[in-house]
Amino acid sequence: MRSIGSLAVGAGFFFVTLALFVQGFLPAMIPESQSKQVSRAVRTDLGDVKWLRYDASDYAPLERLGRGVYIREGCWYCHSQYVRPVAGEDLRWGPVSEAGEYAFDLPQLLSTRRIGPDLTRVGLKYGDDWHYAHLWDPRLVVPDSIMPSFKWLYARLRLPVTTTEAGPTLPPSPAFRPYFTMKTNTPIPLYPNAAGLTFVPPPPSGQWPHDGTPQIDLKGFGSEPPSLSSVTLVFPSAETIGLVRYLQKLGTNRGAWREVFEQHLVNISVINVSPREDLLVLGREVYRARCAGCHGSTGDGNGPAATFLFPRPRDFTLGVFKFRTTPSGSLPTDGDLYRTLTRGIRWTAMPTWHELPGKERLAVITFIKTFSKRWKEEKPEPPEVIGDAPKATPLLIARGKDLYQRAKCFQCHGERGKGDGESAPDLIDDLKFPIRPTDLTRGQLKGGSTARDIYRTMTLGLDGTPMPSFADALSDEERWAVSYYVLSLSAWRDPLTGQPLDVPADARAALNSPETAAARPESALDPARLERAERASRSKPRILYRGVGE
Repeated sequence: MRSIGSLAVGAGFFFVTLALFVQGFLPAMIPESQSKQVSRAVRTDLGDVKWLRYDASDYAPLERLGRGVYIREGCWYCHSQYVRPVAGEDLRWGPVSEAGEYAFDLPQLLSTRRIGPDLTRVGLKYGDDWHYAHLWDPRLVVPDSIMPSFKWLYARLRLPVTTTEAGPTLPPSPAFRPYFTMKTNTPIPLYPNAAGLTFVPPPPSGQWPHDGTPQIDLKGFGSEPPSLSSVTLVFPSAETIGLVRYLQKLGTNRGAWREVFEQHLVNISVINVSPREDLLVLGREVYRARCAGCHGSTGDGNGPAATFLFPRPRDFTLGVFKFRTTPSGSLPTDGDLYRTLTRGIRWTAMPTWHELPGKERLAVITFIKTFSKRWKEEKPEPPEVIGDAPKATPLLIARGKDLYQRAKCFQCHGERGKGDGESAPDLIDDLKFPIRPTDLTRGQLKGGSTARDIYRTMTLGLDGTPMPSFADALSDEERWAVSYYVLSLSAWRDPLTGQPLDVPADARAALNSPETAAARPESALDPARLERAERASRSKPRILYRGVGE
């Protein structure tokens, strides 16, 4: 028996050692494990999205702080960070993971449990606001979530509200000093929910304080604002801001991959949904489970999470929608609503719902149409017929640049398209809420990121916003030219930061060429190979004449 026991112990030791060697030591020895390169999707000068090999970037200090919080709080216990190369994984999450993505991850947080969603590709899937609401109370945005809340990562101030002729006002308090400079001529609007919870978003720099004075704003409730005797201000700490920055970083080393990933999700023809009773019942259930936290139980955009979100959730009771194929002022088609629901709205809290079964998406569309009487009194006008896009050329894009100036797009979107035009600080929507012009350099366009999407927006405008239709001001060819120029503003740039990428000129030229497909990660262009091929061609003697070398 002793010999059998000794044999078992020896065999166990052998197999454990073998496992450590095969799974721990050997993977660290292969060249790929030492690489920082990944296949990255980039926008070319002509508006195409192609792949090239590019170095992954390290975490910024605030992102690395957030990664430490992610580890400390045990987020990795439930969330994996690895897209496996098996059937369906890339359709659900995005491109299969590559070794270079983890070059700066020590320790690596791959995990296998997946109690919560995989986070490898979560970067830019949601706006920052959604993450702040989710960390405060996951049930606000995901009612069936089992994730705990992380309220201890926020500071809170409970303050009385004074009613004046100008409306509800926060009296001066020394507690404001860490968060506001109290500059009187710069109001910082805050939008409480019905319970008085009031999220205070951090400054764009991520560093407190805000340069202004807090101001309670209840216009989102229309003619029936809640009677608030006090409010609770919620401030994300530096650790919370870092955690959100870390989450937004995840997956962005793969570049503009979402612009390719979405194509098979939203290529949707005209849809007409019959308002059957079974769809209404199902739609009500799905809406309560997925949508009410932001849009509210009555569809007025005043859900409990709305205080965290900018822009505000859509008020379905108005029956006004930005993203349509129908003329300005018209209701959208069911296909328009289905596309928005499936694709989501970039850089906002409205995520992609492509994982929701198609029938449930159709049912939700049926249900949200019950919130506004417009759907009973009107029918959507026929969709605008958009012809084939012209071929992108440098000449067409140069014309678009000139037209961008002539049409005064720069007044809102800025000279370089960063959303910092002269009019940008003063823009408001039809409900008098502040509204930001899109930063075109990031390529995160809310209505879609193809020339056809931009052309549709320029032709039809965005109802409820300052973005008008240019159908009368610019010809068909001119709108296409501006559309391609707008796409070019995000060429060779990082979608997370908007900063230019260091792509060699010969690689740019190759990817701009229609002869270079590079349409998938597996066929990504490697600039190093181009350089080696060029050196090799230069080293070969030229043939001056048949039989006569250099």
